[in-house]
Amino acid sequence: MSSIQTADQNLIPGLVTRLDEAEGFFQKLTSQSLAWARGYSLFSYPFVTACCGMEYMSVAASRYDIARYGAEFPRFSPRQADLLMVVGTINNKQAPIVRRVYDQMAEPKWVMAFGVCASTGGFYDNYATMPGVDQVIPVDVYVPGCPPRPEQVLDGIRLLQSKLTRQVHDPIAEPPSEKKKNVFLRILGQ
Repeated sequence: MSSIQTADQNLIPGLVTRLDEAEGFFQKLTSQSLAWARGYSLFSYPFVTACCGMEYMSVAASRYDIARYGAEFPRFSPRQADLLMVVGTINNKQAPIVRRVYDQMAEPKWVMAFGVCASTGGFYDNYATMPGVDQVIPVDVYVPGCPPRPEQVLDGIRLLQSKLTRQVHDPIAEPPSEKKKNVFLRILGQ
């Protein structure tokens, strides 16, 4: 037997059995169920630093009712949260704190930049203000406005939910690589 494959050997069609079809069906069903559960059970950690906090509080009130989207319980421990809502201006002294909070969150985790100050730095154009939280951590959803209306925040949550419900889950998760771990340590300066 030769270890060299020809182009003709690669064109042989594979056989699909009923067992393979059944496994594919159950994997797809499990993946869709997990995606639906993740999308409608968001536990947020509000990192509130500025005036956008008033709009954040109004989103949880009865008029707008964030509970309709499964995100009504804010968690004030990053280890219990999966959605980091950065609400307001982030200055350079707060950047390591935001990064530490993000690192303490369990996987899978998502980030929402709430307001123009968290998204781009806002009207602050000086040496102390960070030009967007995406300089420190990856952001999944940007909610514009100064301050953003509660309807915009609900649209951002719906956008995140649609992103989560489209995810495909692999039945076998790979352990994190050492290379990825070293990148985080270099960012933190350790």
